[in-house]
Amino acid sequence: MKLTILGGGGFRVPLVYRALLEDRADGGVTHVTLHDLDAGRLDAIVKVLREQAAGVPDPPEVTVTTDLDEAVRGADFVFSAIRVGGLAGRVIDERVALDEGVLGQETVGAGGISYGLRTIPVAVDIARRIARLAPDAWVINFTNPAGMVTEAMSRHLGDRVIGICDSPVGLGKRVARALGIDPERAWFDYAGLNHLGWLRAIRVDGVDLLPRLLADDDALTSFEEGKIFGADWLRTLGAVPNEYLHYYYFNRESVAAARAAEHTRGAFLLDQQQRFYEQMRAPGTAPFQAWDATRLEREATYGADVREAVGGGERDSCDLESGGYELVALALMRAIALDERTTLILNVRGRGALPPLDGDAIVEVPCHVDANGARPITGDPLPDHAVGLVISVKAVERAVIHAATTGERAAALRAFALHPLVDSVAVAQRLLDGYQKHVPDLAYLRD
Repeated sequence: MKLTILGGGGFRVPLVYRALLEDRADGGVTHVTLHDLDAGRLDAIVKVLREQAAGVPDPPEVTVTTDLDEAVRGADFVFSAIRVGGLAGRVIDERVALDEGVLGQETVGAGGISYGLRTIPVAVDIARRIARLAPDAWVINFTNPAGMVTEAMSRHLGDRVIGICDSPVGLGKRVARALGIDPERAWFDYAGLNHLGWLRAIRVDGVDLLPRLLADDDALTSFEEGKIFGADWLRTLGAVPNEYLHYYYFNRESVAAARAAEHTRGAFLLDQQQRFYEQMRAPGTAPFQAWDATRLEREATYGADVREAVGGGERDSCDLESGGYELVALALMRAIALDERTTLILNVRGRGALPPLDGDAIVEVPCHVDANGARPITGDPLPDHAVGLVISVKAVERAVIHAATTGERAAALRAFALHPLVDSVAVAQRLLDGYQKHVPDLAYLRD
């Protein structure tokens, strides 16, 4: 089985390769093609992969290319994890927004809109090439903003593009640990959009354990989401929100913390990864050791802006474990390629699973997965407060997709102005002007 990774010089690629090395079952990935526009980054990551594979019998063969058509042709699965504009682009996304007093996070609010506007044209071109050169391939999208990028690609690839995110899985693991249960035994009733979802129930043997969790202050505040949202607010909601909803529920605090910080998250990661790739060019560098030390620093500081906004302090060691997006990707590939039926929380066309959104809207819900792909599972309706947010944000996503695929500047302005975290049309106009001034990739937008 051949896997192509777009963004193959990216820092998180060794996580995917580690999952492949640990997958010793029959029928796994035998060949990995890494594609990136930066040959130097590819060289650095290959050094890490070689060290990872040392001593492993029959590791997946790794090849590299900077030619997209060559990378895609003949692939069974294409894993898309690109970052258009690099981390330097993320820094601009953050700063332009913060200068206007609004959130600049890379997937939420103004920053996410800017990121989507420059990413979707590239993602759509990739989707068209895959449809032409590898029509039987399945595309696993991890490129952010994952919901809108997956929806834009689905217009060319249909159900053969599936978005993944480790955030819901990580939430489920943390909640299970707080309840003292095995997450493999639990059914997590989760629904929403990417980075905008709610855990409404945790069922074991048909019994919902969420009320027990909400009634126990110690258990409820023992994990990341309980700490950043607070026990009282979670009880008020009657659900556990995805961590990214902190930007909506505590917007003023989030913006204030981000503006007061010495560096934005993007600036921190840009500096960190520049140091890593420079270190990898230095003679005598131990590749895996350098990568792993950088990874641990990255994970320990993840969500620092949110914890700063609520005075949460350092991240607990028990919360360092992510949902393991690489394990989600592996389980998804095996389910489709080998008909190993499973249930995963994925970003797929909803087909009515999340009313009142239409069937073509990409939603994040539990899905049955097998050789036929991923089919969304219809759960209980979202409460009104969640429906309102989902409808508003989906309208913004679609305005971004329209702008990115037509070049209509008015649609981009509409996306900024209608976002729940942008409080003025005048601010929206200045945001769009600012992004076009600083982001050359947005020159295609015209009146």
